[in-house]
Amino acid sequence: MNYSSLSLSDMNKENIPVANTQCTTSRVTRARAKALGTSGVLLLPPLHPVVKVKQEHKQILQPKTKRASSDNKSASTDVVPIVQSKRRAVLKEITNNPFNHSSIKLTDGIRLQISNEVKRCTSKKNDRVMMAVAVASSVCVGPQGKTKTEALNDESIIDIDSKHKGPQMCSLYATEVYSNLRTAELKWRHSVDYMKTVQLEITQEMRSVLIDWLVEVCEEYGLASETFYLTVALIDHYLSKKNIGKRRLQLVGITSMLIASKYEEISAPRVEEFCFITDSTYTKGEVLEMEQEILDVISFQLSLPTTKKFLRRFLLAAQSSYKAPIIELEYLANYLAELTLIEYSFLKFLPSLIAASAVFLAKWTLDHDEYPWNGTLEHYTGYKASELEITVLALQDLQLNNAAPLHAIRQKYKQQKYKSVATLTSRKPVKLVL
Repeated sequence: MNYSSLSLSDMNKENIPVANTQCTTSRVTRARAKALGTSGVLLLPPLHPVVKVKQEHKQILQPKTKRASSDNKSASTDVVPIVQSKRRAVLKEITNNPFNHSSIKLTDGIRLQISNEVKRCTSKKNDRVMMAVAVASSVCVGPQGKTKTEALNDESIIDIDSKHKGPQMCSLYATEVYSNLRTAELKWRHSVDYMKTVQLEITQEMRSVLIDWLVEVCEEYGLASETFYLTVALIDHYLSKKNIGKRRLQLVGITSMLIASKYEEISAPRVEEFCFITDSTYTKGEVLEMEQEILDVISFQLSLPTTKKFLRRFLLAAQSSYKAPIIELEYLANYLAELTLIEYSFLKFLPSLIAASAVFLAKWTLDHDEYPWNGTLEHYTGYKASELEITVLALQDLQLNNAAPLHAIRQKYKQQKYKSVATLTSRKPVKLVL
């Protein structure tokens, strides 16, 4: 481009940052500037008047310029007072402490506002901490307002949550969690006589056969016991509200296990696998349709309070009286609790009552010399020994009934990995201690 052909009006139309870039691409000395001035070539206007005009309009533009050479020191000295580069704040260590007034300059009004906000947030945090401490202390409070240090029936209440500091144990909220479960088992309780009031073709024996078969399905796919308990709960909830035929009973069973697996398992079996386990009696479309129907009936309420949820807590209280945990006690209590899932007659008992009775009978089966109930168990289960009498006696009859035709659960707990607890029985009748 020939600069001599440009007029002043044409140069004013040029973009200033681009022009500046063109000027800085080559070094211009005083001698060259003088030569260009005398040769008639129009020089670009200096940078500082343009920037000064923009400063008047409060639109400061800071072009990226190279460092001035030693030959142009005087020119750069004239520009610096007019165009001052903004100093970038240094990022210092970030903490959760209040603002440091020595490092950040604030006006008195802003500093006062920030100080009040910090105090208000700190106050809210302290309130939450005090609430958590109150919840933790309430765990140690027993019946009639007695603490764990006070004697209750000549035995002290042991704090079963003091040794569990892991976040997954939820020690601070354990009392509230199980209090809500006790409320939920009454709110979401299904009908206890739906075989008479709702179902027309299905019988109690059919239900028992279905659940006994589902035990084998759980073993086949390696599903957790929580999945099995939730499966049975979903079956009972659905059957207590919907009348179905004999052919659809197995469909309800496998679909309930599919839903429970999705809720409890990390890797649930696919729909096709549940269809295969029924020898392709049902199609994938039928299973998915039943899944939607069951979820609609239960209103998508999958956090049902099962016996397993209470049993985990009650076993923790039972193990606290021993120097070392007894694994046979855990297996035996789980075995007794699972036996009740097959029996339709146990639907009349609450899940928490069955869990407490299973712990009572398991302790009595393993040790006849020690009374199976104490203040710690009474405190955490919420049941006295006298309140367990009917359930414990019915559970012992079920334990001693070795001639039962359905034996999937018994075969399961006869395995060595469960310490063969299904072979254990009480040598003395439990009614002697009730």
